[in-house]
Amino acid sequence: MMMTLTARGLQTLKEQLLRYEGLSLIPYQCTQGKMTIGIGRNLIDKGISLEEAEYLLNNDIHETYKLVTANIPVFSKLDEPRKLILLDMAFNLGVTGLTKFKNMLSALESSDYQRAAEEMLDSRWATQVGRRAQELAIKMIEG
Repeated sequence: MMMTLTARGLQTLKEQLLRYEGLSLIPYQCTQGKMTIGIGRNLIDKGISLEEAEYLLNNDIHETYKLVTANIPVFSKLDEPRKLILLDMAFNLGVTGLTKFKNMLSALESSDYQRAAEEMLDSRWATQVGRRAQELAIKMIEG
């Protein structure tokens, strides 16, 4: 079905829906018990599209990159494969969680990638994520 609203009609509809549905930037349970976000987006029945997931991912990667750059001094000195490892970890743990890997970050400062990998694996995070940690540790060593 092709939408045949004018630009003005579409804008009016958006304003109307915002007024009636409200705006929530965090998920909430609507009156029908459905998890909802934004302006009435039913996450249970509709979910999100692949394009929306990729849009969100791009935003999250950009934000994570800025936070890692600002909070992990060694990051700027690393080659791209090792930067990707830290970004992956920060995406999963949050930047605050990544900063707690003090021994790993210290090893990176001295370019001791073997020790950095060992420190990655000697963590509760490694136990929780299993294979992910194993693969990232190998990449840490190999670069």
